Amino acid sequence: MTGRHAVAVTGLGVRCAAGATPEALWESLVLRRSATRLHAFDAEGAVVYPACPMTDFDPCGHLAPKEVRRADRSVQLAVCAAADAVEDAGGLHAAPGRRAVVTGTGYGGVISQENGIGHPDVLYAPRLMHNAGAYWISARFGITGPSLTISTACASGTHAVGEAMQMIRAGCADVVVAGGHDSPLTPTTALAFGRSGAMVTECEEPGAASRPFDVGRRGFVLAEGAAFLVLERLDLARARGARIHATLTGYGRTSDAHHLTAPHPDGAGARACMEQALADAGTTADAVTHVNAHGTGTELNDIAEAQAITAVFGPRGVPVTAPKSVTGHGLGLAGALEAVITAWSVREGLAPPTAHLTRLDPRCELDVIHTEPRKIPDGPVISNSFAFGGHNACVVFDSPHA
Repeated sequence: MTGRHAVAVTGLGVRCAAGATPEALWESLVLRRSATRLHAFDAEGAVVYPACPMTDFDPCGHLAPKEVRRADRSVQLAVCAAADAVEDAGGLHAAPGRRAVVTGTGYGGVISQENGIGHPDVLYAPRLMHNAGAYWISARFGITGPSLTISTACASGTHAVGEAMQMIRAGCADVVVAGGHDSPLTPTTALAFGRSGAMVTECEEPGAASRPFDVGRRGFVLAEGAAFLVLERLDLARARGARIHATLTGYGRTSDAHHLTAPHPDGAGARACMEQALADAGTTADAVTHVNAHGTGTELNDIAEAQAITAVFGPRGVPVTAPKSVTGHGLGLAGALEAVITAWSVREGLAPPTAHLTRLDPRCELDVIHTEPRKIPDGPVISNSFAFGGHNACVVFDSPHA
């Protein structure tokens, strides 16, 4: 790690059904308060499934009415979450050319795309662009350094955070606004995932529809939202007296090269990704205090990830939590949202429980936290994202005092 700039997390911002602030999100997680409800994906009410919509979202505090009309809902969410993160950081303390933004999204402006098919207006193309969020954030905060967008399905947000860290390490930027956003709650998206068998379509108790690692799982629950972090060079953050939530110390990314949608059955790519992230952080598996699992609630993903975690840490060798039991699965948002959650866990010294886990799948030899939050000591915490396409990304956070 010699010669690399250390990276601090100085700002956090979220917009999702489980909370419009990191504090509200954390409360939902600690109390196992699910954001899932029955949701009509179309105006006629013909497509109704469990989902995690953000019903009270209002972008007007951050976007003028004209800007709202020009931006897809996913971008509106992104601008608001990024603005909160920047405010939390106390601003961007670097020259414009030393600032950067990295966004992750799986679906881009899919609401605008679906609504405009057959009758696009003049703003159709810019509203659906995957990089529209990066544009709006860079324009809002005077970011004239690197501006990138990553789309690796459900790993997009984690890849965005990891690549942002690499920018700072390499000296390409001093501060980076990094995160993910998606608003995929369209009827076509819901029907597609439902027919694939990956998403919950029927559930006697909608609030408990997302059940990672449970024998009664039925798939993931679709969610929308945005989550952003402000990352800074640690020495510069300390020099200005910034409040530091956590440090970002490691990043791994691998590919299964196995199947378009299914993970490698023995979790080989996921295992390699975790090992790479730990090596990058300069730490070992026995030092890790907590794993934030990808934990979608699909059988194939749960079992493959459990095997990978067991291979790295041993059977029940480390406390594991699965926030998607509360937040649902926001696709390109998910990894960034869980990066915020993981940084907050490090800050609080607490791992939140997994909701709705009544009977652990015996094929998952994991110590899944599921009743009350668990105290964790200072030390590295890893957050996993394992996506369709075999795209794997992991990031490691640690205490700023470590």
